[in-house]
Amino acid sequence: MPYTPSGFFCDRLIRERERRDGEGSLSKPLRFSGQDFTALRQECLAKKSLFEDDTFPASVESLGYRELGHKSNKVKNIVWRRPKEICENPQFIVGGASRTDICQGDLGDCWLLAAIACLTLNEKLLYRVVPQDQSYSEGYGGIFHFQFWRYGDWVDVVIDDRIPTFNNQLVFTKSAERNEFWSALLEKAYAKLHGSYEALKGGNTTEAMEDFTGGVTEFYEMKEAPKELYKIMKKALERGSMMGCSIDSLVPARFETRTVSGLVKGHAYSVTAVEECKQSQHKASKVRLVRLRNPWGQVEWNGPWSDNSKEWVSLSKGEKDQLQHQSAEDGEFWMSFEDFKKNYTKIEICNLTPDALEDDKIHKWTVSVNEGRWVRGCSAGGCRNYPDTFWTNPQFRLRLLEEDDDSEDNEVACSFVVSLMQKNRRKERKLGANLFTIGFAIYEVPKEMHGNKQHMQKDFFLFNSSKARCKSYINLREVTQRFRLSPGEYVIIPSTYEPHQEGEFILRVFSEKRNTSEEIENRIEADHTVPAPANAGEESEEDQQFRSLFQQIAADVSTMPGRPVSAWGSEMEVTANELKNVLNRVVSKHKDLNTEGFSLECCRSMIALVDMDGTGRLSLQEFRHLWNKIKQWQGIFRHYSSDQAGIINSYEMRNAINDAGFRLNNQLYDIITMRYANEGMNIDFDSFISCLVRLEAMFRAFQAFDQDGTIRLSVLEWLQLTMYA
Repeated sequence: MPYTPSGFFCDRLIRERERRDGEGSLSKPLRFSGQDFTALRQECLAKKSLFEDDTFPASVESLGYRELGHKSNKVKNIVWRRPKEICENPQFIVGGASRTDICQGDLGDCWLLAAIACLTLNEKLLYRVVPQDQSYSEGYGGIFHFQFWRYGDWVDVVIDDRIPTFNNQLVFTKSAERNEFWSALLEKAYAKLHGSYEALKGGNTTEAMEDFTGGVTEFYEMKEAPKELYKIMKKALERGSMMGCSIDSLVPARFETRTVSGLVKGHAYSVTAVEECKQSQHKASKVRLVRLRNPWGQVEWNGPWSDNSKEWVSLSKGEKDQLQHQSAEDGEFWMSFEDFKKNYTKIEICNLTPDALEDDKIHKWTVSVNEGRWVRGCSAGGCRNYPDTFWTNPQFRLRLLEEDDDSEDNEVACSFVVSLMQKNRRKERKLGANLFTIGFAIYEVPKEMHGNKQHMQKDFFLFNSSKARCKSYINLREVTQRFRLSPGEYVIIPSTYEPHQEGEFILRVFSEKRNTSEEIENRIEADHTVPAPANAGEESEEDQQFRSLFQQIAADVSTMPGRPVSAWGSEMEVTANELKNVLNRVVSKHKDLNTEGFSLECCRSMIALVDMDGTGRLSLQEFRHLWNKIKQWQGIFRHYSSDQAGIINSYEMRNAINDAGFRLNNQLYDIITMRYANEGMNIDFDSFISCLVRLEAMFRAFQAFDQDGTIRLSVLEWLQLTMYA
């Protein structure tokens, strides 16, 4: 994990506050690494110095960690240079940004470059990612910035313009124009976003498409493509959607290898146009054509409708001009739609809004975005194959409120798209992280449970089958699928395939009509049902033993020099260390409780919970009050203890906490698991008691200051509450 638990949750709280203030929107993007482009550029211009980015330095660390790391021979001769050191008259953009400005270098990021090529087809989108207020003349300070959509937020990424070179040539992405640098700088900013250039090696075109647009992607396998695929593709391009395609390579050793026809297997292409043309010698004949671009900037299709093929003779000059046909080894080529379907295995369409591509109407979709987290031992329950833990996954309630306008055959249904995206796996690759295999299932909520925001329990999933689910669990950054269901209330369960896999995700729901989706969060509250102290006639043998022990301790310490006289009169009071001795002597006799013994720190927290007079010690009355609580909690612990092993599985902890009178949300259960579970994801007796003591103490402290569900504290009050707890 990149954060300590406390650091992670503080960071999350800060992000949530920023969103409430409008941060993360297109008009007010988050500052990546806290860098303000405008302020930094002004500072450089005032000092007449060129910006050097210490958050992404011109060093090996920015290049990579394995193949481009310190031990690699590839990096020894790489020199970082600014464009003014590479050529005369460098330009940010020459004659407008176009798809020919993107030529792949020595980095396996064709997936990214295919997406950039698609981006150039829509000026509005392009200049949202590549702000126009930057150049190599006016206001040049060696600093540039780019904007990306990142897991629900727009972020502004600042870089300096030092670029990796070898023999004064760009190592990675370059433009066909030697003095044009926008594409190389865009690649650098995207590398910074993910930690290094090497982190960009290998990927899916849709990943970058979504990061450029905030859109949602739908996949089509050619062998399962709908009959209307040509129409779908044409309408998608008309709407500004971005498209990529590829040819699967079944043999890993033949990855990115050329076929006889000039196409490359295991390689990403951009779809840049779809047209239908009339052939002059066949008056009634029309041909459907697709234009594609190879990010290499070379290596093209050599079959029918390739640059110099005989088929072009059948088109008039006007038709050819309209198609911008030219014979040049630039990586761009045309082919017939039929050959396109035969040769490519998959196509990806990134919709800026997931419009219903299968019909003629353009719909506005409602979008809801939810962030979540799988935490090992608490909310990383795995798929339905693991019924004991599946129910602990994060749950999101979906309400489909209105049916589609175009429902057929009197069918009342709502169209919607569910998109599950795992976060940060590319950035954490250098730490050994790979993409999880992820997916989701959708369950219908019974009418009697509508409006109930409680987490669905294990039995519900044991006795109810899913209403819909993704086609398969897959190890991609994102799993997306379109559904049609009746209006009503549903619960979406996103999960990894295997349990215990920890990571963050974002769940988006797009629907044609009004919908709401939100994480099922129990209302946070506590029932302070304190067991009534037993009277003298009801004392059990164990109670009598405690009274005897307490009196023995009191007698032992009464003669100690300097021992204070109790405010309770002749009765002595028990210190934290004495409480530790009492509890551990009794608990050690219960062989069914797995415990290492209560620590001194835990006993101090217990005293803080019931210490009504602020002495830091317990009277017999306070001691009995505490012990009644411990006995109640001991009964709950025994109920959930697995196989009499004297421990609670961390996944059962939420039920045990609920029985103890506390209703918490998923974030709090995650924190409790991280704080109190051991490496085996189990919680022993003393950790269980420590957790409940802390919960009750903090609830009580909050309620003392509560004003309509919020509290306002000075630094002194905050520290007083948290330090003595």
